[in-house]
Amino acid sequence: MENITLQPQIMAPFGGTDEPVNAHDFIPKGVCAKLIRYAVEDGKLTYVKFTGGCDGNLKAVSTLVTGMKLTEILSKLKGITCGNKPTSCADQLCCALSEYLDSE
Repeated sequence: MENITLQPQIMAPFGGTDEPVNAHDFIPKGVCAKLIRYAVEDGKLTYVKFTGGCDGNLKAVSTLVTGMKLTEILSKLKGITCGNKPTSCADQLCCALSEYLDSE
C-alpha cells in the first residue's frame, strides 16, 4: 500500500488576507447583500467589503467611499433605494456607519 502524507491547509482569515483586524460586521436588512464588513480610523472609512449583492456595483461603491469621512458618506448615500425596495446596499452601509457613530 502507498504511504500518503496529508499536508495541512493554511486558510486565509474570513474576508481575505487584506482585511484589517479592527473590522466590524453588519448584517444588512432588505437587500441582496448578506454582510458588510468595514473598518474606521480617525473618522474615515478605511475598509469596506460587501458579501453578496451586485458584485460590480458594490466593488465600485466600496472603492469610491474608502478614505471618505463617515459624515460625508452618510450625507451622500443615506436614503438611496434599490428598485422598489425602501433601502439599498449603500443605504444599509449608512445604517452600519450610523450604528458605529452612535456607539462611539
